[in-house]
Amino acid sequence: MIHHLRAAGVSVVVDARGPAVPAVLHWGSDLGELDADALDALASATVPPIPPSSIDVPLRMSLLPTLGEGWTGRPGFEAFRWGADDSASDAPSSAAARALRAPRLRQRTPAEATQDASGHALDIELEDAAAGVAVGLRVELTRDGVLRIRSRVANTGTTPLGLARLAAVLPVPPRAAELLDFSGVWAVERRPIRRALDHGVHARESRHGRGGHDDAFLLVAGTPGFGFGSGEVWAMHVAWSGDTEAWAERSALGPATLGGGELLAPGEVVLAPGESTETPWVVFAHSPAGLDGVSDRLHAWVRSRSTIAGTPRPLVLNTWEAVYFDQSLDRLDPLIRAAARVGVERFVLDDGWFLGRRDDRRALGDWLVDPVAWPDGLAPLVDRVRSAGMEFGLWVEPEMVSVDSELARAHPDWVLGRPDDPEWRFQRVLDLTAPGVVDHLFARLDALLAEVDIRSLKWDHNRDLLAGSAHAQTLALYDLLDRVRAAHPGVEIEACASGGARIDLGILERSDRVWTSDTNDPLVRQEIQRWTGLVVPPEYLGAHVGAPVAHTTGRASELSFRLATALFGSAGIEWNLDAASEAELDAIAAWTREYRRLRPLLHAGRVVRADAEDPAQLVHGVVAHDRTHAVFSVAIVRSPTAALPPRIRFPGLDPERRYLVRALDLGPVRSVQDAPPPWFGSEPRLAGRILADVGLPMPLLAPGNALVLELVGD
Repeated sequence: MIHHLRAAGVSVVVDARGPAVPAVLHWGSDLGELDADALDALASATVPPIPPSSIDVPLRMSLLPTLGEGWTGRPGFEAFRWGADDSASDAPSSAAARALRAPRLRQRTPAEATQDASGHALDIELEDAAAGVAVGLRVELTRDGVLRIRSRVANTGTTPLGLARLAAVLPVPPRAAELLDFSGVWAVERRPIRRALDHGVHARESRHGRGGHDDAFLLVAGTPGFGFGSGEVWAMHVAWSGDTEAWAERSALGPATLGGGELLAPGEVVLAPGESTETPWVVFAHSPAGLDGVSDRLHAWVRSRSTIAGTPRPLVLNTWEAVYFDQSLDRLDPLIRAAARVGVERFVLDDGWFLGRRDDRRALGDWLVDPVAWPDGLAPLVDRVRSAGMEFGLWVEPEMVSVDSELARAHPDWVLGRPDDPEWRFQRVLDLTAPGVVDHLFARLDALLAEVDIRSLKWDHNRDLLAGSAHAQTLALYDLLDRVRAAHPGVEIEACASGGARIDLGILERSDRVWTSDTNDPLVRQEIQRWTGLVVPPEYLGAHVGAPVAHTTGRASELSFRLATALFGSAGIEWNLDAASEAELDAIAAWTREYRRLRPLLHAGRVVRADAEDPAQLVHGVVAHDRTHAVFSVAIVRSPTAALPPRIRFPGLDPERRYLVRALDLGPVRSVQDAPPPWFGSEPRLAGRILADVGLPMPLLAPGNALVLELVGD
């Protein structure tokens, strides 16, 4: 039959008639109520003609396109088999590996659709008995309009089956002619790249074993010129924390597709007869109204599954850029007192607390409290932090090991790769798949968490995997995280990978915060947070106020700019406050009060971004779902293109409601004007329609400055 999944303005129509692999007839805007006759008519009307020099039947874009269906584009399923197999009709006489180039998968039973509180789902069971392969597809449309697909493959033959690809592939219409995805480097993650979708394959592959700073992150196809609030877009994200592939393809045959899944190395997943494996989820989102519509769907879905929803995100101080490896109770005491004074709620001790750790060249893996720096253990520090009214958090990097460590000396067989392999940041990777490794790590973390009152772990991962199986390593990581969370449900996990090198919806299922980037330079952070927030809601995005001169770039910036940038996330501080002036501490204290006042809105509202006419202006905000309250940032990130930049327009407001507009006082800003616009400082009341369509002229700020405006509706 033909199945019609509908939710939140999205329709997915799947033609599951007959034995062939079901095909997607439509993924996009809601088609309304369609009865069986209307669905049959849709299916009949969308059958394509047969072009010259082609297969002699109409081409169907199935959910798992392969050569066996006549699809000569990138396939959704590829496998190979070793040795002769009686179950395969084309078994060679030799025992060499051979590819299953053209499997002919067929439905084993009619596709079954279900509906529950989370949305709609379709289960499809496929088999090619001659090739000895069975595939199960799970297609889910959540109540937020997010489409998820995952697959399960089983070896029903008599010889080993190697999996080369098992991806999710969906068609997009010809009008989706422009692409957006991302690249980056350390401390400059999530740099947008736009290009046309022409004939051929645009492919992005991550081989870092952890996503990587250059992760494609979100692959979007849309109508040309699409923006945050305009254009129709179709987006895809691979919810996996290991190696991934994502592609967009426009075939010379006509169809265009988005595809993605786990990137598998040759021989990485081999199934013995009777064995099966399951893929990660691939997440798709459609929006008829630009990129913010994609965020609307993804944020709502993440929040519906969140373990932190409704829990105030504590304001964090992390010690790394304050003291680095220079740790002791006396050294940290002034920082604790300064943190308590300005309103910090969670104090996180970063790298340097464990056995013999004096620099970044030794001791990773020895997760015992250093008796020199901490002769009485961490308990006195935790007690002092707790008595100052703050929670205590701790940095760890469980997946890594230093060659100069007790663990590496005791278990050289636990270190991935060969002894002469290159190090990365003076460290190696622990083989989480080796017998005993995950048990050892869990035991050490469990003992730490039981010894003192630790409320959070900053879980770092500071290098790529250059050896071993990224697939097996990622599964073992998930297992370790799941065990820690099950044993200590009150402990939050912050996912970090030398900043933003492992941010995906797979790790987000097992973490409560992500470290968005290792840079606290607000000029760089404005862009990173803007684009990372397409997928990840702001309450997960760690955003810290750094020192006056940024650790990563050496650039000086105004305190007000640093405060404004960090406000729109899971806010924190990474700065030696003991060295701050009284005026700076007062300004930070005022900012923390504003953060606590506004975080119910900032961490639950709708994120909106303006398509500013001048790229010097970055405008974003959070609007309450009832549109009674909003907070916007107007940041100047480069020199404007005109002496009088365009007026700022504020999206997402109620057009009929009047809003009082006032600027938050986050400290002095640097301007290049003789006088601000007359409205500034008068707190005008303007209709949402005027604010959205006409806009307001802004004070002429110098690059590297920002205003935060609060809009309160009548």
